[in-house]
Amino acid sequence: MRKIAAFGLLAGVLCTPVLAQNKIEFKEFTLDNGLHVIMHQDNSTPIVNTSVLYHVGSKNEQPDRTGFAHFFEHLMFEGTENIDRGQYMNIIQGRGGTLNAFTSNDITFYYETLPSNELELALYMESERMLHSKVDLTGVETQREVVKEEYRQSYENRPYGTILPETLKRAYSAHPYRWAPIGSLDDLNAAQIEEFQQFYKDFYVPNNATLTIAGDIDYGQTEKWVKEYFSEIPKGTKEIYRPNIVEPKKTEEIRDVIYDNIQIPAVIQAYNLPKQTSPDSYAMNMLSTYLTGGNSSLMTKELVDKQQKALAVAAIPLELEDGGLFIMYGITNMGVAPEDLESEIDKLIKQVQEEGISDQDFAKLQNIMENNIVSSNSSMSGIGQNLAEAHVIYGDTDYINKTMENYSKVTQADIKRVANEYLNLTGRVVLYYLPKPKDGVQ
Repeated sequence: MRKIAAFGLLAGVLCTPVLAQNKIEFKEFTLDNGLHVIMHQDNSTPIVNTSVLYHVGSKNEQPDRTGFAHFFEHLMFEGTENIDRGQYMNIIQGRGGTLNAFTSNDITFYYETLPSNELELALYMESERMLHSKVDLTGVETQREVVKEEYRQSYENRPYGTILPETLKRAYSAHPYRWAPIGSLDDLNAAQIEEFQQFYKDFYVPNNATLTIAGDIDYGQTEKWVKEYFSEIPKGTKEIYRPNIVEPKKTEEIRDVIYDNIQIPAVIQAYNLPKQTSPDSYAMNMLSTYLTGGNSSLMTKELVDKQQKALAVAAIPLELEDGGLFIMYGITNMGVAPEDLESEIDKLIKQVQEEGISDQDFAKLQNIMENNIVSSNSSMSGIGQNLAEAHVIYGDTDYINKTMENYSKVTQADIKRVANEYLNLTGRVVLYYLPKPKDGVQ
């Protein structure tokens, strides 16, 4: 579960943190084929969100066949044996629904929200995707072109678009987190149809999936439909591949320069983090919000407003199952050298490491965490995703009700401690993004 997005400081009068959380009620069961099912009933609005989380991401790929999980995010909208090609979206949208999916380093997540009287349709559609997805030459060739276009738009042609892949491949030397979910187009082009078919058989199986239904439902009827549509799907025959690779601790700083189609330089810093389930992740989330989360954050006030050395700054904890990254970037103001901006960023980090944060700022951070947790559970889609990730990532579906309590345990001393422990200058990655020279010489 992405516990807190590190953005959006609250403005206004500071109040005493309540740190209370409305309990999310749910029921869960597991089918004989291994499919775990979570149901949450909320009859206040006649909608229902249905989602399937497959515990497969880019980390489950082989080094010479990257990008498969993201590729399947697209491919599994192609159609099934019983749903005509290109009709998957049309059917859901034609019934007044919305749908989408995303892929990360750890998971692939499909979801749709429909009027609650269309729940049976949603369950049928997801069961078809799990049992009968079309993995054929036509679909593969179609989606190869789609992914190529996405790569061009999101990475090659977008200013600073390659920050994530360029950072990952330097921050990780052994773990498969070293490539981004988009993967390599060369790998996708080299792959044969049999390899795609095998990937589907290996990972898109009920014993590697969590089905979540949240909204205007009847528990008894929903369970009956789930069993009707999903019980027939056979369990996967192979053990799910999970990389058992420990990323070695870096003892030296890695520095590099990336020349991009940009006008203004940027400074990127990346620090390795512990596993997502580490108790320190709460303090790191609060630290990132304190540093760059909104107009009243430390670095925004100091570097953007006061010194005017940066146009924008951000600190993002990329939480990952096997150990993520704390990525910080700043885009320089006109005429400011990246070395100058980096120096000022480092000074502010050192300030927190030595002085910690004030009582007032700490109280504000507690309020922000509370607000963000409540907001993340304010929609059926948010609750559905948080329930699924609580079960898969944390091994406890009721983790959704413990997030606030975990943040309440974080102290000012914890924030100072994690700043010293993880924002280690000797083991970080530093990249300068610079404009490509006009004469082409670098």
